[in-house]
Amino acid sequence: MSDIHSTRAPEPVGAYPHAKRVGDLLFLSGVGPRRRGTKEIPGVTLDADGAIVAYDIEAQCRSCFDNVRAVLEDAGSSWANIVDVLVFLTNMKSDFATYNRVYAEYFAGEGKPNPTRTTIEINALPTPIAVEVKVVATA
Repeated sequence: MSDIHSTRAPEPVGAYPHAKRVGDLLFLSGVGPRRRGTKEIPGVTLDADGAIVAYDIEAQCRSCFDNVRAVLEDAGSSWANIVDVLVFLTNMKSDFATYNRVYAEYFAGEGKPNPTRTTIEINALPTPIAVEVKVVATA
C-alpha cells in the first residue's frame, strides 16, 4: 500500500493523500474543483465573508474531472482505467442534468471508460463547492 501525492491537483484540505494504491487499484480521495496553489474555485463567486453568491456547476464539474485526470496520471494510471465514480452534489434538483451532460462528454464514447457510478445529494461539502468526485481506478 502506498500514498499518491499529485503535483498538479489541488492540495488536500486535510491530512490525507490524493490517492492510495492498494495492489493494482487506486482509491482517490474526494476531488473538488479548486486549482492547485490557490484558493480559486472555478465557477464560484464568494462574498466578503466567504459565502457562495453564485456558482457555475458546469465549470466546477469540468475542473473536478481535470483534477481527477491529474491525480490518475501522476499515479501512473489514466482516465481509461476508471472503474467506479462516486459523486456528491449539493443541489441534485438544479445541478444533476448539467452534471450528467458534462459527465457524458468525459465518459461516453468509443475508447472511454464506462464506469459504475453513484450520485448522492448532500447538504454541504468542506469548502464552498457544489460538487466533489471520488474515483476508483486500476493502476
